[in-house]
Amino acid sequence: MRIIKNEKLIQRNGKIGNWVSLGALVVLGGGMYISFAQPQWAVYSFVCLIVGFFMTQVGMYMGNRWGRSPRRDEKIDAGLKGLHSEFSIYHYATPVSHLLVGPAGVWALVAYHQGGAVAYEKNRWKIRGGGFMAGYMRIFGQEGLGRPDLEAENEVASAKKYLAKQLGEEAVPEVKALLVFTHDQVKVEAGESPIPALTVKQLKSFLREESKNRKLSSGQIQRIVAALPRE
Repeated sequence: MRIIKNEKLIQRNGKIGNWVSLGALVVLGGGMYISFAQPQWAVYSFVCLIVGFFMTQVGMYMGNRWGRSPRRDEKIDAGLKGLHSEFSIYHYATPVSHLLVGPAGVWALVAYHQGGAVAYEKNRWKIRGGGFMAGYMRIFGQEGLGRPDLEAENEVASAKKYLAKQLGEEAVPEVKALLVFTHDQVKVEAGESPIPALTVKQLKSFLREESKNRKLSSGQIQRIVAALPRE
């Protein structure tokens, strides 16, 4: 199993998250000071509180995605540990956040870190439960689930466009999307979802099952890997 990731991007975004969080504390502190020391400037205090709150959300979002370990890429790496050496995972090294290449084919892994019960109902993905803290984090700092179907579609399109540039239009393999939920306390109810969805603990067994009927030959894998970043 080969792991290639853009460490510079990860470190840069992690630092941005830290600086934004520190800046938010300064802005909020300034707003509190103005409210007590200069009550006639209440409008400036209000602006500081609004800006500080927004910066706090951005800082928490960046910290959760890029700064706090284990990150999503680290969770995926742990879930893939032990796979055959023909598999390669690319984290933030291509236009796709997590691109997997191997005997099971080419997959765009769309990672989510929501807790609770994640279910596909009435053609939409929804989050149920997770307790008070899960609900709190969905409001403060943790992004919502959004539209996994649209995100997966965009990731697949980006992967195909990128591979076409590297390999040529005629050599682009089939690219599929896979929703991967990395939270330790998540329960996935995929139902009739048109896109496979599973927990990170199920990832390795899923790919091994897909590999039983090889989607890519060793030669195809080598050509694709040779065209992709090596570091």
